[in-house]
Amino acid sequence: MNVVVIVLAVVVVALIVLALSIRVVTQYEKGVLFRLGRVIAVREPGLNLIVPVIDQLRKVTMRIITMPIQSQGIITRDNVSVDISAVAYFRIVDAEKSVVAIENVYAAIDQIAQTTLRKVVGQHTLDEALSETDVINAGIREILDTTTLEWGVEVTLVELKDIQLPDSMKRAMARQAEAEREKRAKIIAAEGESMAAAALGDASDTMMAHPLALQLRNLQTLIELGVDKNTTVVFPAQLMSAIGDVGSYFARETAAAAALGAVQPALPILPTPKPNGTATPAATTPISN
Repeated sequence: MNVVVIVLAVVVVALIVLALSIRVVTQYEKGVLFRLGRVIAVREPGLNLIVPVIDQLRKVTMRIITMPIQSQGIITRDNVSVDISAVAYFRIVDAEKSVVAIENVYAAIDQIAQTTLRKVVGQHTLDEALSETDVINAGIREILDTTTLEWGVEVTLVELKDIQLPDSMKRAMARQAEAEREKRAKIIAAEGESMAAAALGDASDTMMAHPLALQLRNLQTLIELGVDKNTTVVFPAQLMSAIGDVGSYFARETAAAAALGAVQPALPILPTPKPNGTATPAATTPISN
């Protein structure tokens, strides 16, 4: 009976020791193995055995971690107060350094990211912060990489997420944008007037060289005015003068025809015979010179 109890006790102890000795490291993790307080190895994903009580296995995730950077009140180089928040993406590349070199790598990256954000944005003006976000992101990432590589961490990406402006600055920027749009509209209108004036000058030169083109244009204008059953008829001054010229032309032609008929010779008048058979001499019409 005592032997059975001893065997069972040994089996139970063996199972407990085996359970304490087995550690499973997942695919996205690595294990840092401490033996009596010293790092002896970095275990890869899979099933790992350790010595209970003597060994300690710290698991470190190797996945990319997303860390939001809290909104910071920052004064830009042109003395404008803005609130800027960002987001940082990083991953651990050296599991041993991330455990040994620093106590809490996540808190450290959060704090260094906030101070770096304030430092980099403060070196730029408001317009640069709004338009050159890529430059600011690159500057923040470069500073973070220089610091965090000693902790076994690589910062993969930093992006400005939100920029909050004061209400007075929003109104000023709205007025500036409106003035800019008005300036562009006036410039475009002036360019259009200049091009239209140049085209009208070319057209007037063409019409001066070809007067008939002006009359054709007048007729085309009358056709356009007569669209949609319009009862109003507008006669341009040029058309009225053209009608007067045509009337003068016909008057001149009529006068010329009358003058030509006056200078032609008269036909001789034949004598009228009398009843007794004698003829009366015919009168002749003198021909004027």
